[in-house]
Amino acid sequence: MNDVQEATSPAASLSGPATCVSKVELRVSCKALLDRDTLNKSDPCVILMVQTQGQWTELDRTEVIKSNLHPVFAKVFMLDYYFEEVQKLRFEVYDIHGTHSIGTRDDDFLGGVECTLGQIVAQKKMVKPLLLKYGKYAGKSTITVHAEEISGNNGYVELSIRAKKLDDKDLFSKSDPFLEIYRINDDETEQLVHRTEVIKNNLNPVWEPFKVSLISLCSCDEDRKLKCLVWDYDSRGKHDFIGEFYATFREMQKISSGNKVSWDCMNPKYKQKKKNYKNSGVVILSDLKLHRVYSFLDYIMGGCQIHFTVAIDFTASNGDPRNSCSLHYINPYQPNEYLKALIAVGEICQDYDSDKRFSALGFGARIPPNYEVSHDFAINFNPEDDECEEIQGVVEAYQNCLPKIQLYGPTNVSPIISRIAKLAAGDGTIKDASRYHILLILTDGVVTDMADTREAIVRGSYQPLSIIIVGVGNADFTDMQILDGDDGVLRSPKGEPVLRDIVQFVPFRDFKTASPAALAKCVLAEVPKQVVEYYSHKAIAPMCPITDLTTPTFSPIGNTPTE
Repeated sequence: MNDVQEATSPAASLSGPATCVSKVELRVSCKALLDRDTLNKSDPCVILMVQTQGQWTELDRTEVIKSNLHPVFAKVFMLDYYFEEVQKLRFEVYDIHGTHSIGTRDDDFLGGVECTLGQIVAQKKMVKPLLLKYGKYAGKSTITVHAEEISGNNGYVELSIRAKKLDDKDLFSKSDPFLEIYRINDDETEQLVHRTEVIKNNLNPVWEPFKVSLISLCSCDEDRKLKCLVWDYDSRGKHDFIGEFYATFREMQKISSGNKVSWDCMNPKYKQKKKNYKNSGVVILSDLKLHRVYSFLDYIMGGCQIHFTVAIDFTASNGDPRNSCSLHYINPYQPNEYLKALIAVGEICQDYDSDKRFSALGFGARIPPNYEVSHDFAINFNPEDDECEEIQGVVEAYQNCLPKIQLYGPTNVSPIISRIAKLAAGDGTIKDASRYHILLILTDGVVTDMADTREAIVRGSYQPLSIIIVGVGNADFTDMQILDGDDGVLRSPKGEPVLRDIVQFVPFRDFKTASPAALAKCVLAEVPKQVVEYYSHKAIAPMCPITDLTTPTFSPIGNTPTE
């Protein structure tokens, strides 16, 4: 099975978090490598290095190909691609000598090249000369890196392949067969998709099942030709050709209908020379499992509703709403920061909720009729129905609420998080992707009940819920960063980690001079990924598409295919 290694990028600053545009597969091959061995050819291996904070570290490496100066590696590197970041990569090619550690001898190094992931993606196929130390060319050696984007509507297939009655190419033992699958591209070039392991001394091999993405296998084109070659392995790299056949993914899928899927493995030379030649063996597809990988839009177009709840901080630290210096001051000509954040985020979320009704809650105030402190109250003062009509209804409820309450404290947000998590848990018992919750918390300071809040977030990470916290005003929000899992895994006071990162914290002051769209893009950037992560973890597919559902673009889209 091809190993797949993922490289994720650390989040950027709060004012501009890294947004994974897509996942990219990298495949590597080399030509005209230097021959470092006296008796045989070099045994090359490519190491992929990534630069993080100025330091180069090994991400992963290819397999070693014996005695080959023109290797085509089967290993697939998978990386997250970030449009707004410079992702520096370095490919180093070494001649591997048994168990010797790489880099201990100068003559092990066959050459290297530095580039960025952006350069590879832009070119799709990058060919560069390999360089030795001090920038000297490694003869005519080159490295080729192919990049393929993994789209959100992609999936992967698991194939189980065996063969029977293969030709015997060895004199004193049986063949040691392995199989290669190549995709035929539109320009008739061939791209190696998978190379199986070698089965020793066996004319009826059963190769290990392997997984491959559909975009790698056939570019998501079921009728694209696949060239399949069967070889008898030779330790010196001079493999003996057993036979070949052509297939398509459409052919392979016939196995799901109970049909037998097999191909004659043909050697063209034998077919031309031998009159009674039938084949050099039969290759059989014994099983095919198709795994669909869904994107955020798959769920939205399938009818998943995004239910939006806003929770507003009414603690005394905001200042008297009647005073123009208050964060809650209602200026008839200029919305305050609470309203700006609410409108920017809410106007996007409302497009994903068919009834356009939103829960609007408050915390940290004394409320009528008894003026007791509440950390979870409906700002329309209707505990039976806390929903408002559209975002404008929330704005009006907020403005009407201010004269009727007394700002107090402390800043406790865990009651509201627990309430929405409980509501989401009820929706979570429904085994379909019909409803997902977004909780927007607007606060002017660091939460007082940090331990309870961490516990509530850990509990909420198991539910269809994302939490966005916007810090309003000029307070020191350093301690709030702990709630955002970008810098590490958030844990409950007892040490239990979140199942998935569901919190995004942003100080509003970072966007004071930016457009409302910039704030919305920032705080909503991780939501598409979080939606997909939740339903993928639960193995819940999108519901049937609703043909008349209009779905605007949630910016930016975060596709997260998983293998």
